[in-house]
Amino acid sequence: MSDPVDRRRRDLIIGMLAMPVSGLAAVAEPTPPGTEGPFYPTAGMRFADDDNDLVRIAGLVEQAGGEVVELGGRVLDRSGNPVSGARVEIWQCDVKGRYLHRGDSGAGSRDKAFQGFGHDTTGADGRYSFRTIKPVPYPGRTPHIHVKVLVDNRERLTTQFYLPDHPYNNRDWLYQRVAKHKRPLVTMNFSTSEPLPRASLDIVI
Repeated sequence: MSDPVDRRRRDLIIGMLAMPVSGLAAVAEPTPPGTEGPFYPTAGMRFADDDNDLVRIAGLVEQAGGEVVELGGRVLDRSGNPVSGARVEIWQCDVKGRYLHRGDSGAGSRDKAFQGFGHDTTGADGRYSFRTIKPVPYPGRTPHIHVKVLVDNRERLTTQFYLPDHPYNNRDWLYQRVAKHKRPLVTMNFSTSEPLPRASLDIVI
């Protein structure tokens, strides 16, 4: 007959093995940073409507040109916990390759129906989401979307998201600066599902 103390010890060990051990959890790989670039629109350049839907501007009937897509994911800390209250900003060129920025020499031909800049704030689950257009190339750059994350009004990350296997990636010096093993962390893999192509990409800060 087994000793009751031994049985209790065995049951305790089995129970501990079945429990998640947060102290041994793998540390999440941080999202690699990227340059802000010259076309981050300051507050005075943005539309009053600067929400997370970049393809519709309040008061306009037209929808932005380009392929409409959804981009979302979670903002996580390096322990894999969701970050609540993070402000996620994105900005990108329109389908014509023009930015919402006074410094863009071709801004006069910009798609006036494209918001160009938007933001979302994460909830308790750390999730963010945007409706925008699939990024397009312009002279000197492969397709990309700029991303900035702020927590408590403090910038925590600025980076760029890219498309997989785009032919311009090989000659884009900013893309090439991202270590190969880290490129999946900034790569948007859009599905072909209906109603809109969607990419999910977590941001680790």
